[in-house]
Amino acid sequence: MEWVKALHIISVMAWMAGLLYLPRLFVYHAEAEKGSIQSETFKVMERRLYRGIATPAMVAAWVFGLWMAFGFGVVDFSQGWMWLKAVLVIALSGFHGFLGGQLRAFANDANTRSSRFFRAINEIPTLMMAVIVVAVVVKPF
Repeated sequence: MEWVKALHIISVMAWMAGLLYLPRLFVYHAEAEKGSIQSETFKVMERRLYRGIATPAMVAAWVFGLWMAFGFGVVDFSQGWMWLKAVLVIALSGFHGFLGGQLRAFANDANTRSSRFFRAINEIPTLMMAVIVVAVVVKPF
């Protein structure tokens, strides 16, 4: 069980790195001229981050998290903190999917959002992560 927990934490850290860095890349990409060398470089960086790191890490985080919850029975679903964590992890997964849509828009030179928008959404995973960590560690309810 300790190995599964360690792999879950490593996966979550890698996933969060992707969720925190990808919107920042989008900030700079939104400011780059379409078709420029800079824009094309951002496309490669974004694709590799999303497909090579963030998505596999998300899948691994889910697999190891569900394995702990159901394989070892360590989760008590009667406690509110677990439901808060579950809802926020689902929301983070939705945010991940949203970023995938933005990635496709940039890849097709069809982005319509400003760098300011991406600066604002860059804070979303940080806030969710903070609430999840407090819920899991403190178990306030």
